[in-house]
Amino acid sequence: MSISVLILAGSRDGERDPLARMGNVSHKALLPIQNIPMIERVLHTLEQVPEIGRIWVSIEQPDLLAYLKDRITLLQAARSPSESVAQALDLIGTPCLVTTADHALLRPEWVTEFLTKSQKADVDLTAAIALKSTILRDIPQTKRTYIRLSDMHFSGCNLFWMASPRSKAVVTLWQHLQRYRKKPLRMAMILGLPIILRTLTRTLSSKRLERRIHTLTGAKIQLIPLSDGRAAVDVDKPADAILVEQLLSQS
Repeated sequence: MSISVLILAGSRDGERDPLARMGNVSHKALLPIQNIPMIERVLHTLEQVPEIGRIWVSIEQPDLLAYLKDRITLLQAARSPSESVAQALDLIGTPCLVTTADHALLRPEWVTEFLTKSQKADVDLTAAIALKSTILRDIPQTKRTYIRLSDMHFSGCNLFWMASPRSKAVVTLWQHLQRYRKKPLRMAMILGLPIILRTLTRTLSSKRLERRIHTLTGAKIQLIPLSDGRAAVDVDKPADAILVEQLLSQS
């Protein structure tokens, strides 16, 4: 099966983004890591995976990536990542793999592992994660943000498998939550008070979270742990870029 991929390359801050300024480039996606722009690193990795077919890239200024037009299909990004995914899925359809341009360490074997596990899961949407124990084993020097559930602590890996049209309902939920990210009470009303209370008391399990999202959206989801902790490293800040440079030098 030929799998379509969406790469999110947008940046609300454009040239004002600290990473764009650090690399003296017009856009974060063009930040060079060991002299190769991040977007090209991600693109090259995806091209090494036999199952990958057409590659789409969503960015606010598509002309910035016109030099890659023989390898990608360019899309105009929306105001937020969730809106960009929603718009792209209407055009691309499902199944579709979604990742980000700042996943500069991305490796073909991580993509293959995620796709294999996702297809075996037989759900509507999967999200790749790395467990805290795996991250600390592989990159103890990193500082990551962890989501703490009762049965696992993990970081996201910026890989999502949109397996069926029902996955779009999860994106819609994401849009609602993003819209009210500065209004915790409204977010609580959307998710339900029991979920918020369990989150605060750290009694929320991954299965209970998956069931709640299913109740809200009708879509079955599953978190997919990857075997390499480095998969959780993306380039969100200058310190991440330095870490990625170091890790690439060691490989």
